Amino acid sequence: MGLTIHYKLKHAGNETAARRLIEQLHQAAQDLPFKEVQDIVDLTGEACKFDNHDKESPLRWLLIQADASLKLDEHSWLGVPPTRIIAFETWPGEGCEAANFGLCQYPATIEHQGKIIRTKMSGWRWSSFCKTQYASDPACGGVENFLRCHLLVVALLDKAKELGCLDEAYDEGKFWENRDVKALVPEIESWNGMIAAFAGQLKDTLGEGVESPITNYSNFEQLELAGQSTLSPQTAELAKLIQQVLKKP
Repeated sequence: MGLTIHYKLKHAGNETAARRLIEQLHQAAQDLPFKEVQDIVDLTGEACKFDNHDKESPLRWLLIQADASLKLDEHSWLGVPPTRIIAFETWPGEGCEAANFGLCQYPATIEHQGKIIRTKMSGWRWSSFCKTQYASDPACGGVENFLRCHLLVVALLDKAKELGCLDEAYDEGKFWENRDVKALVPEIESWNGMIAAFAGQLKDTLGEGVESPITNYSNFEQLELAGQSTLSPQTAELAKLIQQVLKKP
């Protein structure tokens, strides 16, 4: 839970062209002031499956995000591991999630419960997200650090669009659509208040064992108070429902 940028990349060309796109995007990331930009990863076959890697592997989050989801019916989805990955990881800054960028190929069919299912996942594609919310932690630099991290991810998406491989982008902070930095500041403040108030509600209901990144903010109590007005009656009911579920054997 937290303000996040979602994005998808795609490419219909051959492997050489796909690699070239990622190399160009990787160079653009290196030219921007990201805290870290990792080397490009090129994996094939079984090496593309995240569960074939140690839980402490630095590639694990990138590989988890590389898994595609295939909708089976109204209520169920099936994970589809890629057969080829060309991707890299960036870290915008303190408190921010890693932002992964790449292109993958997926199998034309996959077996599930004895049935062969067509994936309809042709070409090269990538679907990912980056939660920038907690870059706003005062200990990480506050709103100024959040803005830096958020705008870095958007800048790299702009480059992907320029290169012709951006399929879609959705920014919960609305900056991608509006390009209004001044409007992004109250947006993150509103999100902080809402999440702090919800975390506070859970702590009141479930006890001090509740942990959330925002409860570690030095100004958590102020944020919690400011966000109280954003909570709906359903929020308290949700907290009670979670409590009931946790009490079940």
